[in-house]
Amino acid sequence: MDEHNCDIAIIGCGPAGMSAAINARVRGKEIVFLGSEFCTPKLHKAPHINNYLGFHSISGEELRKKFLSHVQAMGIEILKSRVTAIVPQENDFAVQTKEKVYNARAVILATGVGVAQLLPGEDEKLGLGVSYCATCDGGLYKNRRVAVLAYTHEGVEEANYLAEICEKVYLLPLYKENPKNHLHVHNNVEVIENSKPKSIEGETLVSGLKLEDRTLDVEGVFITRDSVLPDKLVPGLDIEDGAVKINRSLSTNIPGLYAAGDNTGQPHQLAKAVGEGQVAALNAVKYLDGKYSK
Repeated sequence: MDEHNCDIAIIGCGPAGMSAAINARVRGKEIVFLGSEFCTPKLHKAPHINNYLGFHSISGEELRKKFLSHVQAMGIEILKSRVTAIVPQENDFAVQTKEKVYNARAVILATGVGVAQLLPGEDEKLGLGVSYCATCDGGLYKNRRVAVLAYTHEGVEEANYLAEICEKVYLLPLYKENPKNHLHVHNNVEVIENSKPKSIEGETLVSGLKLEDRTLDVEGVFITRDSVLPDKLVPGLDIEDGAVKINRSLSTNIPGLYAAGDNTGQPHQLAKAVGEGQVAALNAVKYLDGKYSK
């Protein structure tokens, strides 16, 4: 897998992430900016915004385009890639995606809030049969039976990849749009429609996936969502009241790791997200300058 080194990796391309990226770039840091296919859909859907200073009664889509235009004008590229894990190392962080590993000296989490509820058994079985990345962990399930819960279209690619390795792959297309993409699945993939997952079974390791009408005999469950909850991305990250626990500098309990925006808790407001993105970036820069300028 390809590797790339940078000063700061920014995860999430909402208002907090864009603010962090701009401020880190102004301070001369080499950044990697990782976001979703469609940045900040929540802002896109807002019909009117009346409480963002200087932009009275602007539509969310207008403001979203202004934010993106600012980012693009500064030559900042948003890499459309889903982060599957962030691993603290001795001197940096390994930010893992399906395509690459980014070695970053500091990381800013700006992932927003996840609305998806975890399946019963998902949290307990993470690393014991549950995975968020087929490319990363698929080799562990060679000649075994697995299921792919596809909350995004990317799940179809994951299922087709696993079909080359595994004995059998079950694909559950759970995204809202008409799942046309699953028509192009590998012949080793069985598509299951109109049946939702209820829980992930097993004493210690995964032994099955319980659906509404039956239980699939599988040893692995791969889940693709738009984003992974922060404490599932970063081992050992402190969470408090459902949000990333931060201090005044927006640093977390892990040195070099910062958080900004809705994932730090209420209020979930645009101005707060933009401000926290700036503060997180400036403190990440300060952290790097103090650590590496000696």
